[in-house]
Amino acid sequence: MRYEKYISVPDAIWFDAVPDSWRALKMRGVFSERNTKVSDKDYPALSVGKMGVVPQLDTAVKTDNGDNRKLICKGDFAINSRSDRKGSSGISQYDGSASLIITVLKPHRSLNGRFYHYLLRSYYFAEEFYRNGHGLVSDLWTTKWDEMRNIYIPVPPREEQNQIVRYLDWQVSKINKLIHGYQRQIKLLEERRQTVIDRAVTKGVRQGRQMHSIQANWMGDIPADWKMIPSKRLFLESKERKHPDDKPATASQKYGIILQEDYMKSENKRIVIATQGLDDWKHVEPDNFVISLRSFQGGIERSEIFGCVTWHYIVLLPQKYVVPRYFKWLLKSKSYIKALQGTSEFIRDGQDLRYSNFVKVDLPLIPASEQEEIADYIEQEAAKIDRAIPVLEKEIELLKEYRTRLISDVVTGQMDVRNVEVPEYTPEEDIAEEAPEEQEVEMDAD
Repeated sequence: MRYEKYISVPDAIWFDAVPDSWRALKMRGVFSERNTKVSDKDYPALSVGKMGVVPQLDTAVKTDNGDNRKLICKGDFAINSRSDRKGSSGISQYDGSASLIITVLKPHRSLNGRFYHYLLRSYYFAEEFYRNGHGLVSDLWTTKWDEMRNIYIPVPPREEQNQIVRYLDWQVSKINKLIHGYQRQIKLLEERRQTVIDRAVTKGVRQGRQMHSIQANWMGDIPADWKMIPSKRLFLESKERKHPDDKPATASQKYGIILQEDYMKSENKRIVIATQGLDDWKHVEPDNFVISLRSFQGGIERSEIFGCVTWHYIVLLPQKYVVPRYFKWLLKSKSYIKALQGTSEFIRDGQDLRYSNFVKVDLPLIPASEQEEIADYIEQEAAKIDRAIPVLEKEIELLKEYRTRLISDVVTGQMDVRNVEVPEYTPEEDIAEEAPEEQEVEMDAD
């Protein structure tokens, strides 16, 4: 339901009009900038991310200069002004200190902080906020107070602010509950997928067969007609250099072995494709397996393409006992990754995983026909789950779009909620996770 009468706000840009009982003020009429410098020795460190203002995250990039930080007081509104952090903002519930890139706004008057938490985190305000900024390229784009102070924002009467907050808390809680339900279903499906893979690759898919145990075997009990043998009998390390027509490829947990140019298209990202130092790169072709820097996190990748990979990758050549379709699943299984991690106490993010680590983990010798049988089973079962997950993800996407639209409509007065009775309910908070972007691929050309 809409209000009966609106007044036009032609200079507002990101909204056209407000109810005639509201006002539209420039941000400088509602907030002033807080620029007090403090030390994190005196004020606890805070992070400003997608979840709002929170105690500093373990993933936050920390500097040595903890004395050069900015004060945030309880009730202040803080915005992470980097363009790649769009939507990272919120009303603070804490006194603390933040990075100097954080814009801290002190309210001029008694406001309902939750209303402005919704308003200033809304999609359309965020777009307008960054439209007023400046920079050289998108990821270096920032918006400072001098550039945002003249942005118009809607200012309802305080009682309406309170009612809007009550209504949105209720509605957003309901939407969050639905989203979390779908997310739990996805998690269960992903766990089911991993369980299917792990059990099939380590136990086979034939029922009622005799099992036997091998001491210190990472696969546990295995079928009696399977053997464990040194992995170097199944995979040899390739030393073959790149061919003249090979294009640069990379290892990705999301895409497997993929040409760098195809990775850019798939992720809609620009990267610097290696053109120098390619002579030492290694040739890779279908059914080769590649050990990358992060194989101990997500398994060893099977190639389905021709190309070349950087010299610090290890290319494995399958031998006559290997059915690549089966080992594609085995070398990505949770059990195998755990065994691979156990080959060194020093493997961590950024450190190479070598062939010497790979050969420490014995692998199963299985009749080729049974390897094919296991691969067929996994592909069929995984396909069922892989078809179900996108359906749930689409539902989540639609709910998030509805939540965004609802918040924007209510905080800008396009929907009248003054007479809506809000029932008792159990709050359901958004559980968006804050984490650094995964470095999905390595593009080194050294």
